[in-house]
Amino acid sequence: MAAPGGMVPVLAGLYLGAAESCSSPEALAAAGVVAVLTVDAEEPPAVPGLRAMHVRARDEPGADLLSRLDECAAFLSAARAGGGAALVRCHAGVSRSAAVVAAYLMKTQGLGWEEALAAVRAAKPDAQVNPGFQAQLKLYQAMGCAVDTGSVLYKRYRLEMLTLENPNLPREVFAVDPTTVCQTSNTEVLYRCRKCRRALFRSSSILSHTEGMGPTAFAHKRITESARLSGNGQEKCTSYFIEPVQWMEPALLGVMEGQLLCPKCTWKLGSFSWRGDQCSCGRWVTPAFQIHKSRVDEVRTLPVGNFQTAKT
Repeated sequence: MAAPGGMVPVLAGLYLGAAESCSSPEALAAAGVVAVLTVDAEEPPAVPGLRAMHVRARDEPGADLLSRLDECAAFLSAARAGGGAALVRCHAGVSRSAAVVAAYLMKTQGLGWEEALAAVRAAKPDAQVNPGFQAQLKLYQAMGCAVDTGSVLYKRYRLEMLTLENPNLPREVFAVDPTTVCQTSNTEVLYRCRKCRRALFRSSSILSHTEGMGPTAFAHKRITESARLSGNGQEKCTSYFIEPVQWMEPALLGVMEGQLLCPKCTWKLGSFSWRGDQCSCGRWVTPAFQIHKSRVDEVRTLPVGNFQTAKT
């Protein structure tokens, strides 16, 4: 049953609504609303006497809600903890606000993403979260309902969200150039150019992927039977797929694909493609920043002292 002003109660002290749900101060006061979280492309006028938070996002599958979900949850919990109620709204009250409320239910009620969406639809039957936001909720669940910017899952998500429509890549998507840091932690492996020994990336930058189907994934390329057999017993993934590192930035801007060259000796290390590329194991990786294993050496830091050993 909708509360005054078109607000729909989802939990005690938590309402979901459309843009017009803030049109009546009397309705907000009657519902005990003390805070309003708006998810919209434009920031709305402030509602006098109420705490406000704005998440800038369009109702498009490629819009980023995931990065803000923990902040949203903290804002809503703070309002409810004080005995008041919080309202989450977007233009139509159907997709963006419903996704944020579902994420809040996941974090605070222990629901899976599908259960959370079902609970939102039970309260507001016309709620229809777009496929992109559903995928973000699924990823939020996979991260334990906490945005872990250091996780492989989140790094891959951030890269997939980038397009050439935003040629100025955010600095945070680039891993720190290992040459700018004096020491690598004991838990990490450093990878150097095999030709000139220039440090290129750390093991924490490797974005692992599920192994693909092997030779059958390359059937469209008409690989010969002898080529298929020659791969038996060899390592299936012959490249590392990594997050972009600061030294790559000049090569990435404004182009969809190209070579990755050592920034010191210009030896070819691999390639990149924002559209994605296929690993030798058969898995398609998008986007792909691919460094051939044959072009780099591992340098492992030993627990005692600063002595390092190279694995070639």
